Amino acid sequence: MLASLQSAAVVGVDALPVIVEVDVSYGLPIFTMVGLPDTSIRESRDRVRTAIRNSGFQFPAHRVTVNLAPADVRKAGASYDLPIALGILAATGVISGRDIRDIVLLGELSLDGSIQPIRGVLPVAVAARRDGRSALLLPRANAPEACVVDGLRILPVDSLLEAVSALNQPIDRASVDLAAVRSTLMGAAPVPSNDPQPDFSDVAGQGLPKRALEIAAAGAHNVLLVGAPGGGKTMMARRLPGILPRLDFDEALECTSVHSVAGTLPAGTALMTERPFRAPHHTISEPAMIGSGASPRPGEISLAHNGVLFLDELAEFPRGVLEALRQPLEEGRVTVARAARSAAFPARFMLIAAMNPCPCGFRGDGRRLCRCSDPQIQRYVGKISGPLLDRIDLVVEVPATGTCIVATAHEESSGEIRERVIAARARQHSRVAGLLNSRLTGSTLRDQCVLDGQSVKLMEAAIGKFCLSARGTDRLLRVARTIADLGASRNIRREHVAEAIQYRWMFA
Repeated sequence: MLASLQSAAVVGVDALPVIVEVDVSYGLPIFTMVGLPDTSIRESRDRVRTAIRNSGFQFPAHRVTVNLAPADVRKAGASYDLPIALGILAATGVISGRDIRDIVLLGELSLDGSIQPIRGVLPVAVAARRDGRSALLLPRANAPEACVVDGLRILPVDSLLEAVSALNQPIDRASVDLAAVRSTLMGAAPVPSNDPQPDFSDVAGQGLPKRALEIAAAGAHNVLLVGAPGGGKTMMARRLPGILPRLDFDEALECTSVHSVAGTLPAGTALMTERPFRAPHHTISEPAMIGSGASPRPGEISLAHNGVLFLDELAEFPRGVLEALRQPLEEGRVTVARAARSAAFPARFMLIAAMNPCPCGFRGDGRRLCRCSDPQIQRYVGKISGPLLDRIDLVVEVPATGTCIVATAHEESSGEIRERVIAARARQHSRVAGLLNSRLTGSTLRDQCVLDGQSVKLMEAAIGKFCLSARGTDRLLRVARTIADLGASRNIRREHVAEAIQYRWMFA
């Protein structure tokens, strides 16, 4: 007998339909799998056989052939365990429906028949809705993630026995209506934590760096913090997510899809609401930063999509890793090409980097003597290429403040700064819907960044003095536009341009 079921394969952050065909016929008891399966799927033969027997069903003592179509797409992962097992049971008559084409099946089986959570559920749910499927049968732990997609019935199950029962009864009785959960996902307040959240009120002094980070948050600009050790560069960078607005629904859907495919989505999470903050160590490899694997998976830059990528000790990162950031910083996406298939991942992130001014770190400190020679300093700073620096909007010096800070001095909290950031972003969306200042290009940039006569003269002087490229000039305009938005100014004035220029001088 032949049974045909529907599953899916995740390629990048998209899902492709996969038909699982199972044929049980007379012959030697051989379990054969075709359709370009990888090693993890071939290993599922033992899991499927044992899970079926331990669930109280009889595994057929005949020839079992499983085909995963289309055959030109490589299949990987353990999510095909459940559809293969259900296909065998359907072909032997345990499941009444022999051709279950309207339900997408996903799940990894344990030897006792229980079903384990899998990765990439959200892209599969989106594809199932797009292809007109009516239901999605999957592990119960992944149900909150799948219920984000409207118009799709969810059948959460915990075991193979429960999955068989769900398919043998009408969908309306077997499915769980998660509409109430879906309607409250974006309106729910963040889950409180017992750990104190980092706040900008903890940072004493450092007015200029904090102002630069506020500008960066308001316009989604890239920032480089340069200063001696102990100045608070890392401390301030880790507080940046606290002044960013929460993700809107479309952004949350994108972020959740990426983290679901990567397997970094916490169990039971339906939809991400806070912007991601990724801080990889400087020993990271280029594949780990960009994405890698025979079946490509997201790297750190994609996991930071719609959030912050923080690179501490920037000059210590391998040159190849830093140069690989150049194209994603411009295009907001990265394509990982492999021999069998290529995959595109979103990678629109804010780059926040920190570095010392020299190898010993004390150049320009004033209190501690720098022991580095000029050639050493040049080699150290030269690790950051000019094209990469040209893609950084704000370069800020962070002085070492010491310990003589008045304890009673009032420092603004992250909540106060966040209100200004949200108001500035609202002004940007009112001018050009869906575009922040950092993404303005071409004629849109010229229309939104009109300068008066004095501002034009100041801009021309800066271009000549700092030898700014066309890209650097555009980034200077975008920063000036953001500064004007923070000041609730309709037009860019001379003081806005002057403030933007001061963030370009250090490595210009």
